[in-house]
Amino acid sequence: MSSFILAIDQGTTSSRAILFDRQGQIAAVAQQEFPQHFPQDGWIEHDPEDIWESVIATCREVLSKAQITPEQVDGVGITNQRETTVVWDRATGKPLYNAI
Repeated sequence: MSSFILAIDQGTTSSRAILFDRQGQIAAVAQQEFPQHFPQDGWIEHDPEDIWESVIATCREVLSKAQITPEQVDGVGITNQRETTVVWDRATGKPLYNAI
């Protein structure tokens, strides 16, 4: 069974997923943009659910493109927006407000 590494790059305007094979070659790539919200001049916010959904969608897309199962992924690397904050409701796990 082949093994792969999944890299997730969750950025300010989009999420990307890249799947690498054992030789370090790119097996599949996916990218999905998500909406940005500007409640005031100089402010930018994102709906945390949009971010999450874009990450899931890109991961599913690279698995589909490479025609592999999640069990064939041996590791995941994640990079994200360093300056972004999201606060969740402890009881529900749902975000209380947009990512800022």
